[in-house]
Amino acid sequence: MTPRSPRRYLDKTCTVLGVLRISQLVLRHRLLVVGFWVAVLAFGIPNLERASGAFSQSFSVPGREGFETNERILREYGVDTLTDAIVPVITLDGPAAAARGELAGAERALARSLPGALVAGYGSTGDRAFLSEDGRTAFMLVYPRFRPDTGFNAGLDELKKTRRTLRDAGVGAARWHVTGYVALQDSTDTEDDVGASVLVEALGGAGGALVVLAFVFASLLALLPLLMALFAIVSTFMVMWAITTVAEVSFIVTFLVALIGLGVCIDYTLLIVMRWREERANGVENVRAVENAMCTAGSAVVFSGTTVGIGLLSLVVLPVPFLRSVGYAGMLIPLVSVAVAITLLPVLLATIGPRIDWPLIRSERDGSRFWTAWGRWTVRRPWLAAAIGLAILLPLAYSATRLELGTGSVDSLAKSGDAYEGLQSIERAGLGPGALSPFLSLGDASTAERLASVEGVRATSAPADWQRGQTQIVIAFPRGEAYTDSGRAVFGRLKAVSESPVGGPPGQSADFIEAVYGSFPLMIALVSLLTFVLLARAFRSILLPIKAVLLNLLSVAAAWGVMVLVWQKGYGSEPIWNIEATGAIVEFIPLMVFAFLFGLSMDYEVFILSRIREEYDRLGSTREAVVEGVGRTGRLVTSAALILFLAFAALGSGPEVFLKVFATGLAAGILIDATIVRALLVPALVALFGRWNWWLPRLPARLLRVRPSDAR
Repeated sequence: MTPRSPRRYLDKTCTVLGVLRISQLVLRHRLLVVGFWVAVLAFGIPNLERASGAFSQSFSVPGREGFETNERILREYGVDTLTDAIVPVITLDGPAAAARGELAGAERALARSLPGALVAGYGSTGDRAFLSEDGRTAFMLVYPRFRPDTGFNAGLDELKKTRRTLRDAGVGAARWHVTGYVALQDSTDTEDDVGASVLVEALGGAGGALVVLAFVFASLLALLPLLMALFAIVSTFMVMWAITTVAEVSFIVTFLVALIGLGVCIDYTLLIVMRWREERANGVENVRAVENAMCTAGSAVVFSGTTVGIGLLSLVVLPVPFLRSVGYAGMLIPLVSVAVAITLLPVLLATIGPRIDWPLIRSERDGSRFWTAWGRWTVRRPWLAAAIGLAILLPLAYSATRLELGTGSVDSLAKSGDAYEGLQSIERAGLGPGALSPFLSLGDASTAERLASVEGVRATSAPADWQRGQTQIVIAFPRGEAYTDSGRAVFGRLKAVSESPVGGPPGQSADFIEAVYGSFPLMIALVSLLTFVLLARAFRSILLPIKAVLLNLLSVAAAWGVMVLVWQKGYGSEPIWNIEATGAIVEFIPLMVFAFLFGLSMDYEVFILSRIREEYDRLGSTREAVVEGVGRTGRLVTSAALILFLAFAALGSGPEVFLKVFATGLAAGILIDATIVRALLVPALVALFGRWNWWLPRLPARLLRVRPSDAR
């Protein structure tokens, strides 16, 4: 087959998305474009704190019994039953009956120091549900008054007040410990400043990115992607702030916008700037080099950003407001980054680009020697390359089948300290971890008897002080941990037996899993279908998008497998973070990892296959196109993946365990995708499929509004 004209190919590529027209338009109106983005930055930076303050702190699951019960408790009692109780534990020298008066005094002291809180224990109720069988260990439940502005720090102020109050409340020779999920998860002595944490993590990610960019460009151009990321991040925050006027936006997006926005915008800038340098190295005049770079790399960025946005927008179909808001933010991160990359970036490259590309140490005239050699090896031995890739991915994906959803084992939350000692006291006394996370029902005196008969319930209690009018809060203590499959089974039996609504923190967790994972197949089908259609149009192929979707699903499954091995099983959490195996993965993390990874990893698929498609249209040979495509994009994809990895590593540096788990999944997924999938499986499978890669019959081509392509 005779090689096509590069210029003719570029013009056709530009026509697909009108990228050439966009680049020519922004270059004609340079001052207007720069002025607009500078105005956005000037307005946005002073208002970042106000924007973050408008984000919601809630984790609601509307229409579900557990959530609705907790909302009713909040309305009628004013306490926060979404957050687990603070659990003071005492070990007595003598029988509990002899110390009941002093225990009741300690409860009254807690009620005074925590106005509006619900406090219950053996002292006020005389109920042996709060005692061990030998009567020597007693505990209390403290549900603080609800505060809407606490976010990650829910219950921490009250936890400190509880410790101070009990320090002054003597019960003979009793030893006091304050435990509970809040206390066990509190890894610092002071309240964590989320805004400061985001800033520190973003700076850490930016510092690592700068090191990689300096190596890639070996010139002052290394600063340009960071500048583009600044515009994109601030702009995304402003758009999210506007969305808060019409929809709830979770404060979790502060982390995602700052760090994922950093990585994504740098990736897009890196792709375009590398292509611009290649064009200039081949003797193309600067403005024309910008246009050529936008036609090729810019088109890939538009397709890639749209694909990432689709993957993240899939969260919007889930019936959970805070996940929907993450979907909004996730969609906006790549789309705003694309807007910056195709408007502001070409203007800067056309004006100051040549001046800041100094010192010009590395030329992009030829592809990377290493990656060109690697492409040749995969083309010569495609079966071996594919077998090696699958031998690594499939066992990791199989590990994902062992995924356990929940808060995790209480024993994994702390290894020392006052909260840990309190937990040990409860477990040694035979009370079980269910004492830390009881189910709550709104009923009457008879409700406690019905719930006590449920299999898996250790005891029930109906504190007299926990009554408002005809409504009584009834406590049901499970024997085991509530945030597990067995705990969720107990919740189901409680709902079946109780004539009153059942909730509490573990009840809402169970509702979340049922609501979200019931919709998960729909989410996968939706994102897979939309991605297939978009990539079929981008690559003018039926087989390539099918392969891309299947490999992405396999890549996400492998990332889940890494989370299971590192955190759930503990093959990494303890040596790296000194945290024991969690035994489970927090409910929403696998969903978010899927949404983000499916889109982000598709970046590299689009980067590589767009170049392979371009080279095939130019050269007419699939094998030569694979070698040239891998040689041209291998260093780019590796560098981009390393930058995202560093951003996710920064995300995992905060004290919150769930962020560490989330960051582990994302970081592992990006590395797996950029190395095993894109360096081994993609070139090997394209080489094996041969001419069938480019097959697009007339009917689907007509529906996609692109030219058909024969497999010949």
